[in-house]
Amino acid sequence: MTVITEERNRQNIYAIEPPIIMTDHPYGVPHNERAELLNGRLAMLGFVAAVISYLLTGKLFFGVY
Repeated sequence: MTVITEERNRQNIYAIEPPIIMTDHPYGVPHNERAELLNGRLAMLGFVAAVISYLLTGKLFFGVY
């Protein structure tokens, strides 16, 4: 522990912190970036499916006009 004496003889005790080590991410990109990519791809897949369904049947999903 490190003891620091401040003004008016106040003492603070600070713990010794370990150094921060930056490491590479095992998948190359963080989780939230992968999740956003997947979310965008699935949204585009749903949009394309809706357009194809409308072109083939004249109706949107589940027969709704």
